[in-house]
Amino acid sequence: MKYWKKVSLLFTAIVLVAGMTACSKTPTDSTVSTKEVIATEETQQEEATAASTELEKESYPLTVTDSEGNEVIFEQEPQKVISLAPNITEMMYHLEAQQKLVGRTDYCDYPQEATSIESVGTLTDPDIEKVISLEPDVVIASTHFSEETKAKLSELGIKTLVLYEEHEIKGVSAMFETLGKIVNKQEKSRLAVEEMEGVIEETTELVGELEKPSVYYVVGYGEYGDYTAGGDTFISQLITLAGGKNIAQEVQGWSYSLESLLEADPEIIIIDNSMKDDFVKAENYKELTAVKNGMVYGIDKNIIERQGFRNAEGVRTLAEIFHADAFQP
Repeated sequence: MKYWKKVSLLFTAIVLVAGMTACSKTPTDSTVSTKEVIATEETQQEEATAASTELEKESYPLTVTDSEGNEVIFEQEPQKVISLAPNITEMMYHLEAQQKLVGRTDYCDYPQEATSIESVGTLTDPDIEKVISLEPDVVIASTHFSEETKAKLSELGIKTLVLYEEHEIKGVSAMFETLGKIVNKQEKSRLAVEEMEGVIEETTELVGELEKPSVYYVVGYGEYGDYTAGGDTFISQLITLAGGKNIAQEVQGWSYSLESLLEADPEIIIIDNSMKDDFVKAENYKELTAVKNGMVYGIDKNIIERQGFRNAEGVRTLAEIFHADAFQP
């Protein structure tokens, strides 16, 4: 009897030890299992990202339509690009495609690194021989691109297209999307458009219901005449989005008259930094209310005049001038 009691006790002890051992292993087994699950999920995510990236890549031949409605066919991804406009150069950098840039114009000065790229001359009259020597896969132009230059490049068999927008900020988004396809940076272009439109939307929502001050944007002034952004221009839309009222809204194009400016007598005048000091001292403008009240604001005109990502900064800058109180912390 004592023997069976000993056997029974021994059996019970073995069962307890086995149970305790199993319990002590559970956390370790669970941890291993969790790690395996996480690793599997990460692998699946990486594979999904890779698959998504693969889908985003363009297949060739690729056909794009430029801002003039011309179809341009790319047999393969272009590796050498010449930009004939400062805004195109800026966009190339924003898309992180600057390694493809082999040429730029004298006016392509942003970002600073762009100035190290070889120049092919001016926007309207580039050095054709220089363009040829750089052997570009494509030349991309924007505003101020002459038909004569375009014809010369076409005759030489150099692929050329034009990207610009005359009226709408949405057109800049379309430019980004087209350029993103050309240089195979679709995801970058999507993110750029999303961020740019987000900043503008946030700004317009903030100032949309506020009273709009009258605004005059100086393009040119002085002995050769007064020039501004008429109501049908891209710049005029930026003024409106920023919560301002363009006094030249009823004008088409860029030409304006001193008489009209004096009569409208805007509350706020926007001008490039480089012209502000001379403007406020000029005899013709010293009686303007904005000049008398110190409401002439100098800005970097490139954030307004160059169509690209920095237009979001332009709208924000104008809004902060028009509605300073709305942006107080």
